Amino acid sequence: MLYGAVLRTHVFALQRYQGSMIQNTEMKLDKQRSTHTTEREFGGTLGATCIPVFLPLTVLYLLSVCRSPEASVLQWPPPLPHTSQLWHPSAPMLLLGWLALQSFLYMLPVGKLAEGMVLRDGSRLKYPINGFHSFCITAIVLALTLWLRMPLGYIFELLFPLAVYSMGISFLLSLYLYLRSFWAPKQALSLGGNTGNPLYDFFMGRELNPRIGSFDLKYFCELRPGLIGWVVINLAMLMKEVELRGSPSFAMVLVNVFQLIYVTDALWNEEAVLTTMDIVHDGFGFMLAFGDLTWVPFTYSLQSIFLVIHPQPLSTIGGISIIILNGVGYYIFRRSNSQKNQFRRDPTHPSVAGLETIATATGKRLLVSGWWGLVRHPNYLGDLLMATAWSLPCGVSHLLPYFYIIYFSVLLIHREARDERQCRRKYGLAWDTYCRRVPYRIIPYIY
Repeated sequence: MLYGAVLRTHVFALQRYQGSMIQNTEMKLDKQRSTHTTEREFGGTLGATCIPVFLPLTVLYLLSVCRSPEASVLQWPPPLPHTSQLWHPSAPMLLLGWLALQSFLYMLPVGKLAEGMVLRDGSRLKYPINGFHSFCITAIVLALTLWLRMPLGYIFELLFPLAVYSMGISFLLSLYLYLRSFWAPKQALSLGGNTGNPLYDFFMGRELNPRIGSFDLKYFCELRPGLIGWVVINLAMLMKEVELRGSPSFAMVLVNVFQLIYVTDALWNEEAVLTTMDIVHDGFGFMLAFGDLTWVPFTYSLQSIFLVIHPQPLSTIGGISIIILNGVGYYIFRRSNSQKNQFRRDPTHPSVAGLETIATATGKRLLVSGWWGLVRHPNYLGDLLMATAWSLPCGVSHLLPYFYIIYFSVLLIHREARDERQCRRKYGLAWDTYCRRVPYRIIPYIY
């Protein structure tokens, strides 16, 4: 987010300049910049038209393949669910109840308030940092349902209707966001999603930080319902396996534990999401709404869904090897992100004070040593190692469990390219110097 699609800290490690003169100059330049842009990503209008059709079909296709006996992504014609499997009266109640619960937890006066990045008008929005609290309360609710012997594994039977209703909510939310953006002030619009083309702007999102009162819609969706929902689906698949076989398999336990650690880390370090591209740069439209509410919970959980129908034997040695791989990936991911965040908060801290940097014309500095001197995106490297560890418990006889790695590699390469363009435009010659000093983007000596 990045963490996953939706759901990770993808903005490069930079020191925030403390001098008010340069900061005020940058804000004035931002105010003078046109709120319209002709630059388009994701294939422009054609991509913005096709992707909202292609992505929902992809989710249904992947779920169908997971539940088919062959589990072959190359099977033709592909296994498609019967229309009767796409609807169930319990699904909308469960989904709306889940969103209501997470909304209620979001508004609880616990945790702290943090300020976001400086906006074009010079203001800063405040965000509640209570995602980990919400996660803990959700865990208590889940424990209560298990204690009451409620059939959590029944979610396996409702995957199709839950995904369909989630898609419907994503489309309705995106339409609402697009229409309400025409009443938003110009300085509240996203530069990248305000082209004047309805299809493209609907996809990218016109408004940068849409809020209902103090309730920030984009920030709420970024880490709450979809990311925590991913963990709930995993747990439901584990309980379904218990129903079918009497106990969870070693492979299922590893997948659940690995991904639980990942989501817990995201929520524990929730404040870091305030500096990501999703929050700082991208408007809130279909791209993020569908990604947060549908794509993350129903595609990131493919490994656990796959294991329900296709159990895989896993030896102790194999399991230990996979645990080590996940541990190495998590160590790189967490250490590099922590180094970046510490440098941003306090560049004089002993842990980062000795790191070499390059000055930029804006007054900020680029790290060229430590983790960020190894490759330009060491956190992406850690992400990919963990993604591999999540898929290996599913064996190597099927391609489907490795869909996440393939998709995530494409996502990270695309995001890295977006970062490159923005940083080159912003830092000019300093960025070129940095690229010469740190030539590898994600994987040392390879890419």
